[in-house]
Amino acid sequence: MNALFAVAAAVTHSVTAPVATPVANTVANSVANSVATPAVKRVRPWLTAITFAALSACGGAEQSSSPASGSAADASAAAADQFMAAFEQHCGLSYEGSIATNTPVNPDDAFAGQTLVMHVRECLDGELRIPFHVGDDHSRTWIITRTDTGLRLKHDHRHEDGSEDILTQYGGDTSSAGSASRQEFPVDQFSIDLFLREGSAASVTNVWAMEIEPGRQFVYELSRPGSDRMFRVAFDLTTPVATPPTPWGHPELN
Repeated sequence: MNALFAVAAAVTHSVTAPVATPVANTVANSVANSVATPAVKRVRPWLTAITFAALSACGGAEQSSSPASGSAADASAAAADQFMAAFEQHCGLSYEGSIATNTPVNPDDAFAGQTLVMHVRECLDGELRIPFHVGDDHSRTWIITRTDTGLRLKHDHRHEDGSEDILTQYGGDTSSAGSASRQEFPVDQFSIDLFLREGSAASVTNVWAMEIEPGRQFVYELSRPGSDRMFRVAFDLTTPVATPPTPWGHPELN
């Protein structure tokens, strides 16, 4: 299994085909036959990476040992790629969620009593765009990007006319390997500067997290270490719902 992860981590957005073997062809055909292709703007680099990793392993590709530092980097890359690939079967689909945790209680909370829907709208090469609809407010889009060292989460906030909100493009990069099912994004310096400039000092310790169990549940989380702030929204991935309107400031999809 460790050898397989190391191979998967070495595969980038473009790969060269391994030498075909009877076993490798069987694996490739099995994977190809099991992938659904809903109509959505998408490419599938993470699934490709995992498929070719399996082919190389099954075909008896030569493996070489790597230093301990390389192993940590390989583990981080593998976890990031597997996390992105976990969204594959949900591309183009929307799911309803509910607030699982929201402390401390805020009587003016914008999410209370609203219908919450996530839409895995765009699965691009190295990037996911997931609008988060809160009732009739279509201002929020989560953008997850594959970086050289892991993953980056940004919050794209727009007004109804498409212009950017004052508080937008905040988020952070992963600072640890995480796993195929959970990734954490500590606040970055850009966001800290933005929050201080715009009077949101409480947010300078934000840590966002996302969890996914394909076919079961997706969770968006915000916490502030050292405080009692915890916000979690859980989405039911077992039952797709109607596609919500186009998020503000984003183009229509064909």
